Amino acid sequence: MRPGPSKNAVAPALASLAALFADETRAACLLALLDGRAWTAGELARHAGVAPSTASEHLGRLVGGGLLAEERQGRHRY
Repeated sequence: MRPGPSKNAVAPALASLAALFADETRAACLLALLDGRAWTAGELARHAGVAPSTASEHLGRLVGGGLLAEERQGRHRY
């Protein structure tokens, strides 16, 4: 039986993932996206009660962390 990664190697990755969920705005966006439809950044901003620029920053972190994928269609990012 091959040993898995050590706890010391997994802990930083787990902490980074948990940090993405820990912010209230990011959590609100992620919960909204659970309905399965594509939301624009502006729609998510309104849903979370934040400015569009703030939502874009948070969504960028979620995309960068591998939790979301974005698709651009014209002016909109889904």
